[in-house]
Amino acid sequence: MFTMRSYTSPAQRREGDHGPSVAKRAWWRGRATGTVMRRTLITNRARSMRRAMTEPEVMLWSRLRGRDSERPTFRRQHPFASMIFDFYCPSARLAVEVDGATHWDEAAVAKDEARDCWLAKQGIGVHRIPASRIYHDLGGAVADVFRHVEERIRLKAMCEPLAPSTTGSALRSAGGPPPAATRGR
Repeated sequence: MFTMRSYTSPAQRREGDHGPSVAKRAWWRGRATGTVMRRTLITNRARSMRRAMTEPEVMLWSRLRGRDSERPTFRRQHPFASMIFDFYCPSARLAVEVDGATHWDEAAVAKDEARDCWLAKQGIGVHRIPASRIYHDLGGAVADVFRHVEERIRLKAMCEPLAPSTTGSALRSAGGPPPAATRGR
């Protein structure tokens, strides 16, 4: 029996005549496939870490959790870029890290300092708590976390830009900077 196959001309079969690949088109539009894969891996790792929290993390989480109008909200094992925070307060942009024995040697301290510096450039503060402090003074550690959160929220409110009604002509009439046309001319 004779089956009819679709005919492709030699010009269509040449290598350069096909459009860009799916990965190349996605990259061109800003949706690189590697980024999605990396995000999925980090998210899955964070989910597994939520199920296998250390004892000091569980103790601290028992005091931080809950959604109350008077208290800030925390997330546990929160993924950010290629790292995972033990706890994260989005309203204060504060990561809370519980440091156990693995953070005591010089190499780990240097790595933590570099990470904290990079996070500070991203606008995220880091509050580190030794695991031993959680065992011995859980109430004090929780109070320090909430004090740090309140301080960051207060600083964030102070640094917000001026409201639109207080810009422009209102600044000039209040002794603000002169208009650009009259500077030094």
